[in-house]
Amino acid sequence: MSAANVALVTGAAGGIGAAVARTLAGGGARTAVVDVDAAGAARIAADLSARGHDAKAYRADVRDSAAVEHLVGRVEDELGPIGVLVNVAGVLRTGSIVDSTDADWRAVFDVNLAGVVHCCRAVARRMVPRRSGAIVTVGSNAAGVPRTGMAAYAASKAASAHFTRCLGLELAQHGIRCNVVAPGSTDTAMQRSMWTGGVDAAAVVRGSPAAYKVGIPLGRLAQPEDVADAVAFLASDRARHITMQELYVDGGAALRG
Repeated sequence: MSAANVALVTGAAGGIGAAVARTLAGGGARTAVVDVDAAGAARIAADLSARGHDAKAYRADVRDSAAVEHLVGRVEDELGPIGVLVNVAGVLRTGSIVDSTDADWRAVFDVNLAGVVHCCRAVARRMVPRRSGAIVTVGSNAAGVPRTGMAAYAASKAASAHFTRCLGLELAQHGIRCNVVAPGSTDTAMQRSMWTGGVDAAAVVRGSPAAYKVGIPLGRLAQPEDVADAVAFLASDRARHITMQELYVDGGAALRG
């Protein structure tokens, strides 16, 4: 990562987003730490600043396209031209399809898909005249593997992944790369929120034949830093000839390449 680069990371107040912000800042990027949780974003930015990195917190709701447009303008005015966008903001609602509500589906798609579209559109408009940039969307291996009780989440992640690939096709002529990182089970608050009825890390690693869920061949949950390292690679010049790809970071759980 160039020390002159500016990276905007959504969902950066915790979990994978915070790890991505730390990794990119550690690589020399001026980092916009963005989250709807203003206090959480401020904590991450303050910690990065205390470690000598150039980071600033911003509150924004990615569901609001006007707010995202304003955010991107502020970041470019205050930190400089955005060279890297990482879409991490996401929400999860679990439950059976037949018991789900319209509100459930809207809540998930408004963040996991519309939020990605809003951020990509606002940043790409500015990247195009500069003819450079990298966009990475953090999806999920659930986008490519059916999951019981996770239809809204899986469908939203599949949609955002394919949107990112389509965007990459359109932006390739401008020298802008767009890729997806698809984590599997990662030790975050979102993952732990699903640990009910005796489920724990060991149970996730073993898998659940009753739910048609394969375990994790590498025998461990991912840490947020594992995902962040993959994001940092795809955002860097080392991946300069990689675009429209989806990199699974799931310990082999999806049983696919």
